[in-house]
Amino acid sequence: MTEIWHNPRCSKSRQTLAILEGRGEDVTVRRYLDDPPDAGALRSVLAALGVAPIELVRTGEKVFKELGLSKDSPDDELIAAMVSHPILIERPVVIKNGKARIGRPPDSVIDIL
Repeated sequence: MTEIWHNPRCSKSRQTLAILEGRGEDVTVRRYLDDPPDAGALRSVLAALGVAPIELVRTGEKVFKELGLSKDSPDDELIAAMVSHPILIERPVVIKNGKARIGRPPDSVIDIL
């Protein structure tokens, strides 16, 4: 099973979903803005991505600055912010068999399929 954390308003997310469907993947689509992951799910995805929380944060979002966050903010603070404000989560994220990739560019997810 392949899961995508998807925002249908995002062109990269739509392109990544099209790649998954085009390859015949059985995809579970999670509209993460409507169904945000909890801290545990975020920690699991971060481990699967092999990145620090700041690398999954959309630092250009207005709420990032409004919350007083910075690239030096503690990991727990960044994770809590992503849980409370899922717009901060970089998209799309594809998860399969314990591995994950951020679909930027969209074809970067192919190596875990």
